[in-house]
Amino acid sequence: MLYSMTGYGKAVVKLPNRDVSIEIKSLNSKQLDLSVRMPSVYSPIDGRIRSEIAKLVERGKVELSIRVDNIASENGACINVPIVKKYKEQIIDAANEIGAKIPENWFEILLRMPEAITTEVKEVNEDESEAIVNGVIEAINALSIFREQEGAMLQSIFEAKIANIRALLESVEPYEKERIEKIKNRLIENLEKIKEVDYDKNRFEQELIFYIEKLDINEEKTRLDNHLNYFLETMAAKQGQGKKLGFIAQEMGREINTMGSKANNAELQRIVVQMKDELEQIKEQVLNVL
Repeated sequence: MLYSMTGYGKAVVKLPNRDVSIEIKSLNSKQLDLSVRMPSVYSPIDGRIRSEIAKLVERGKVELSIRVDNIASENGACINVPIVKKYKEQIIDAANEIGAKIPENWFEILLRMPEAITTEVKEVNEDESEAIVNGVIEAINALSIFREQEGAMLQSIFEAKIANIRALLESVEPYEKERIEKIKNRLIENLEKIKEVDYDKNRFEQELIFYIEKLDINEEKTRLDNHLNYFLETMAAKQGQGKKLGFIAQEMGREINTMGSKANNAELQRIVVQMKDELEQIKEQVLNVL
C-alpha cells in the first residue's frame, strides 16, 4: 500500500487558560527534513516533539507549528506595542504603494498579526506538557490518514499508467514482424540494383540473420514486462516503497529507450514515444511516494 509524502494534519488542545493549535504539513524530500516552530515556553518539550515526529513520519519535508490562539487576561497577556507599530507602518506603506484603501478595522487586523499579543507565562507544568505532546501525536495521526488517502490516489494513477504501457507493449508485435520483412526486402532490392556486383547468397543470409538479431527487441520486451509486474508487486508491499519504485521506473526507461534505438520503424517509434510519455508521468508522481 502506498503512502504519499504530501499531507496535512491538525489538532487543537483545550487548556484551562488557553487553546493551543497544532498544525503539521509535509512535502516530498529524500530524507526527513524537520522544522518546528513554537512559543519558547514549550522549548523544554522540543526534544520529545521531534522524537514523536521522527517515529511516525519516515521521510519528507515536515513543518510543525504550535500556536497559542487564546490567552486569558489573568495569564499576563499584553499588546506588543513596538511590533504593532511596525506592522502599522508596513501596512500604510504597502497601501500607499499599490493605491489600496486602508481598511476601517485595521487595528483588529494588527492585533491578529503574529506576536502582536504576548504573554508572561514563565513555564509549563507536566500536565500541559503531556497535553501538548498528545496533541502533536493527534496531528501526526491526522497527517498519516491524509498521506494514506493521497497514496491511494497515487496508486490508482500508477495502475492506470502501467496498464497503458502494457497495452502499448502488446501493440508492438505486428509492427515488429513487419519491420523485419521490410528491412530484408529493402536490402535485397538495393543489392539487385547494383548489377555489376555479385554476392554470395549464403553469406548474405548469414549477415542478414546477424543484422536482424541486433535489431531484435524480444529481450527488451520481456524485461520491460517483468519490470511492470515488479512495479505492481512493490506497490502492494508495505509502505515506504517510494525509492524502490523510482529505481524500477528507471529500469523501465532503459528498456523502452533500447527498444526505441532498435525500432527502425515509424509506427514502432510512435509507440515507444507514447510509452515514454506514460513513464515520465509515473516518474513525476513517484517523487511524492513515501
